[in-house]
Amino acid sequence: MYAITIPEPGGPEALVWEQVPDPVPGPGEVLVEVVAGAVNRADIMQRQGFYDPPPGASPYPGLECSGRITALGPGVTGWAVGDEVCALLAGGGYAQQVAVPVGQLLPVPKGLDVKQAAALPEVVCTVWSNVFMVAHLRPGETLLVHGGSSGIGTMAIQLAKAVGAKVAVTAGTREKLDHCAELGADILINYREQDFVTELKEATDGAGADVILDIMGAKYLDRNVQALAVNGRLAIIGLQGGAKGELNMRALLGKRAAISATSLRARPLEEKAAIVAAVREHVWPLIADGHVRPVVDRELPMSEAADAHRVVEESGHVGKVLLVAP
Repeated sequence: MYAITIPEPGGPEALVWEQVPDPVPGPGEVLVEVVAGAVNRADIMQRQGFYDPPPGASPYPGLECSGRITALGPGVTGWAVGDEVCALLAGGGYAQQVAVPVGQLLPVPKGLDVKQAAALPEVVCTVWSNVFMVAHLRPGETLLVHGGSSGIGTMAIQLAKAVGAKVAVTAGTREKLDHCAELGADILINYREQDFVTELKEATDGAGADVILDIMGAKYLDRNVQALAVNGRLAIIGLQGGAKGELNMRALLGKRAAISATSLRARPLEEKAAIVAAVREHVWPLIADGHVRPVVDRELPMSEAADAHRVVEESGHVGKVLLVAP
């Protein structure tokens, strides 16, 4: 098969489309012929040499894909050759084939084609596990999403609105904020021109956000704590603004607030399987009913993954950038 390899870390040009050995499904795995994958920030970090795959994972980038099952490994039940699926991966999505643990498989939701489904697994599992399973967002509460026009952001807006929450977002352009509004965002904050703490407090009568989904890390840490409501929960899932910050513990104590920081890729298989099962139970019906949909910015051939990385690094997209396998 062909896959995107990274012979040496570097810029987008470090991504090489070349022939590699076919994967073989092990016990409890299936082989998926990939129709499409999607670009995530973690892929860019791996290309740069900052985020190696966990032990035993595919060395190729790609944390999600969609396609069709072509073979079953030993002990697999409940799935059949020919099933259309999408999958959460620890790596290997930038390839024509990938071996997937059965606990990380999802059927293609009703109403979507198999290619569109590639935009779902990583963002849905990330949002559901952090916003709902860890931070316990409830109906009537306010969620602040940083990077509202990203793949994560566009999904977080829709899921929060689907459960009856109010949503605030930050984004860097009017056009991106307009896209967020179309998805249901209630409070729109241009982080280049406005202070999100001030704007959020004004929009919530001084209360702040009950839950904040943060991709920035250190750069926003102090202001995120300021923006939290009493009993608020800050969920950190990215470090685009740095890894080391100063935390005002007095402010945190005064708000009886909590901070969580999670990643998905290196979790044990059983934890990933539990998240995937929760997503199938709670989110897949929302997609089938049309209440939630993947937001796809563009599709590029998988062999042109370098161009897709440039788009994402320049933040020139809304939603997901897909890589279509030949």
